[in-house]
Amino acid sequence: MLVAGAGTAGRSAARHLLDAGAEVTVADTRFADPIPPDDDLAARGARLVSIAAILDDDAWTSSTDLVVVSPGFAPTNPLVERAQQAGLPVWGEVELAWRLDRSGLYGPPRAWLVVTGTNGKTTTVSMLAEIVTAAGRSAAACGNIGLPILDAMGQTPRVDVLCAELSSFQLHWAPSVTPDAGVVLNVAEDHLDWHGTFEAYTAAKTVALHGSVGVVGLDDAVAAGLPVVGRRVGFTQAAPAAGQLGVVDGDLVDRAFDTSDPGRRIVEVAAIHPPGPSGIADALAAAALALAVDIAPDAVTTALRGFRPAAHRGEVVARVDGVDYIDDSKATNPHAAQAAIGGHRRVVLVAGGLLKGAEVDDLVRDTRSRLAGVVAIGRDRDLIVDAIARHAPEVPTVTVFTGDDGRVIVQRATTTAVDELPAELTDAASARAADADPAVAVMDRAVALAAHLAVVDPDRPDAVLLAPAAASLDMFAGYGQRGDAFAAAARALPGAAGVSGSSR
Repeated sequence: MLVAGAGTAGRSAARHLLDAGAEVTVADTRFADPIPPDDDLAARGARLVSIAAILDDDAWTSSTDLVVVSPGFAPTNPLVERAQQAGLPVWGEVELAWRLDRSGLYGPPRAWLVVTGTNGKTTTVSMLAEIVTAAGRSAAACGNIGLPILDAMGQTPRVDVLCAELSSFQLHWAPSVTPDAGVVLNVAEDHLDWHGTFEAYTAAKTVALHGSVGVVGLDDAVAAGLPVVGRRVGFTQAAPAAGQLGVVDGDLVDRAFDTSDPGRRIVEVAAIHPPGPSGIADALAAAALALAVDIAPDAVTTALRGFRPAAHRGEVVARVDGVDYIDDSKATNPHAAQAAIGGHRRVVLVAGGLLKGAEVDDLVRDTRSRLAGVVAIGRDRDLIVDAIARHAPEVPTVTVFTGDDGRVIVQRATTTAVDELPAELTDAASARAADADPAVAVMDRAVALAAHLAVVDPDRPDAVLLAPAAASLDMFAGYGQRGDAFAAAARALPGAAGVSGSSR
């Protein structure tokens, strides 16, 4: 067996294959001669090689029965293409988990509840795991949320319900998965650099709907139109029709699994966290999946009332003169950013990073009336600025980045309301010392500029919002580090009151 990629997913796959008695080779760009002898996979008996060594020698194709790829390996990856040309099966670690679970190697097969979508996956799967646990059944939030599914299957005591957050990458490499129930929350442009086309990205998402119950977000045009193999259930923030969950008179209502009219009331909207349209949609989806596998309605109610989202998902980290500073660093694509902005009357937006091929025109066009200003950071900041120039030129916009000498540079992207920026915010000499982390220095300056834009806006915004619409790896180690930098900068503002742990 060849495992391509030695990150979290690849190492998990390799460990379980070794435990099953397979001969395993693990290939990774991080491996180079000499291979570290203390690597835990080598200690277990795996052969470790570099990706370059694999690509330089085709002999491995004749001695390999299966290739297991980590999610980062796109269909166009040279190793993947070489394996497919040789007629070798190529699975992801989720496909491997599914087949091992069905085989009975880990005992009776588990219930699989799959959550996917462009936005809201982590919150939904976290809600779902708490619901299942509240019902007295053993559950694990796993998959793309951090815990590999294989590792969840190996836990003691046994996990009976896998609440699996699956990305489009994972679903692409897991075509056999037929969950007990699965949901596609929404579908918008994301990861086009990996999939190549929006159609291919969408097709990967539909694997979640190949099981007994397929749940779709009816308020999203693409998700609403996806084909469902088994029973179709929809959720909407409008009043639900038969076969749907929705909202009636301030309550979440089930008319899919309770066929009475007007349906069964699940929980009051006011109890949902995070509040706003995104949180309500996620709660409806989690409720639908739980009810699909006969979780008691009372458990759904109890868990949703008590649920609080994890950090970096709409967390209020500071408050200055009545303006909330909100860390939604997990909004790593335009669709998620639009949902975050839509939860507020008016915001100063801090955005930018790696857009991964996604366009931001719709984001700017649809939220322009809510934007009191934009501070653009990151590699693709100019794409955001260009979209604002096309669709919302009246929105005050500045960019912040580091120059070749390591100093922070501020540029006015529009002239509207930003001509009088204080000198201390635009003078590169006032940046942090050159030996400071440049990403942190940029975020410090971005937050200070956003605070100024909030003050000068005549229609006082209710929030300064970090909703980047982009990935973070151009500047930070991950979205969590980016959110932490935003929070630290916000709490350092004059007059800031820290409110860590609260959410909108």
